[in-house]
Parts: sequence; structure tokens; C-alpha cells
Amino acid sequence: MSIVLNDLYDYEGMKIYQNEDNFKFSLDSILLAEFVDIKKDTNLIVDFCSGNAPVPLILSTKCNASFKGFEIQESIYDLGNKSIEINKLGNKIELINDNFKNVGKYLEDESVDVVTCNPPYFKYEDNSIINEDDKLAIARHEITMKLEDVMINAKYVLKNKGELYLVHRCDRLEEIVSLLNKYNFSLKKLQFIYSNMNKEAIMVLVKATKNGKTGSLKVMPPVDITKYKSYQGMFEMSD
Repeated sequence: MSIVLNDLYDYEGMKIYQNEDNFKFSLDSILLAEFVDIKKDTNLIVDFCSGNAPVPLILSTKCNASFKGFEIQESIYDLGNKSIEINKLGNKIELINDNFKNVGKYLEDESVDVVTCNPPYFKYEDNSIINEDDKLAIARHEITMKLEDVMINAKYVLKNKGELYLVHRCDRLEEIVSLLNKYNFSLKKLQFIYSNMNKEAIMVLVKATKNGKTGSLKVMPPVDITKYKSYQGMFEMSD
């Protein structure tokens, strides 16, 4: 295992431990963290599918909230804990080595202000072609969870009018909106991500509010990820 310590994008002084052989955080995590609207009264932010904790680490530079992250894979959880330790954020960020579907074991219902999630993007079926590396397979395919689980568990922990933030593939946006409606989330903000501004969007950022009113959706200016390419050695690029 080749463990390296990288700068966390351009967040001054922030470091993150990575596994160069089979796990680096993705640009999608940076874009998700930068998409979150921070409010002065935000006290607790929970990150599902936390990986090596890039989203809580980044958001910790923007607010004084407390964070809990859920990461099911022990070796990746260990990387996240090392990153939390080296950044001296153990009093602010707690990483939990468990499936976020068990969030009810750790948090009371309606106790959380914000949920963030950069989930596995691909559905998993018996005939799915998946990576031979278990770490990558679980990170990319819905082996240990499904998209609907994000909405179910976010609805459980979020306060009334609490906010859910997701990054996902555009080809699953219709499914995302349907599930948000099913669990009484109101879509509030969308932002599309492009690797080439002359082609279709590759990803979408989504903000939804629990029990929110409809009719106030904002579609933000597009994100062109080519501006991040000079940093691509420290994270995986979207494609």
C-alpha cells in the first residue's frame, strides 16, 4: 500500500492522506463541498460515504460546525482519521467506520442541519462489470447501499427544513428528483459540471430541503472542470 500525504487542493495548510495505488478522493468531492451553502446557525453536518474525509475537511475551513462522517471501508476510514489528526481537527470532525444506513445508532432523528453525500454512482446488478479491487468496486458501485438509502437516512436525521447536498451523474437526475419527491424533499439548487463546454454535462450538484416549499429552484452557472486540471495529480478527475 502506497500512502502519501498531499495538499488538500488549494486550501492553505490542509493536508490529506491518500492511497496512490487504489484510492484517491475525486474532484467531485471538492465541487460538492464548494456547493454547500453555509449558514451561521449550522451546528452539525453529516457526510455519508465520506471516503478519506475530503468534504468535512474542506467544510471545516468554512464554518464552526461539528462534523460526523460515515465510511464503511476500514482502510479508507483509517486514511480519513489520519487526515483529521494531522490537521488537528479531532475536536471538530468524527469519522465513523460504519455504513451510513446505520446512522440511527449514532444520531437522534431530526438532529442534523446538513447532510452531504458523494455516493457510488453506478447501480449494482448480478451481471454488473465491476473493478477487481474491492475498494474501488465499493466506492463506485451501489454494493453496500442504494441511492434511495441516501434519501431515507437523510430524511431521518435532518431537522425540518434541513438541507441535503449530493453530487451524481446526470443520467440519474430523473431518479434523484423522483426519490426526493418521494421522501418530501424540495429541490432548491442545481449546478451542472462539464469536462468540455461544447459537450453534454457529465455531473450534477443537487441541493434539496426537507419539507421545503416548491417553486424556488435555482440553476447555477455551469462548472468547467478544465480549470482544475493542473491539480489532477492530487485527486481523480471526473470524466
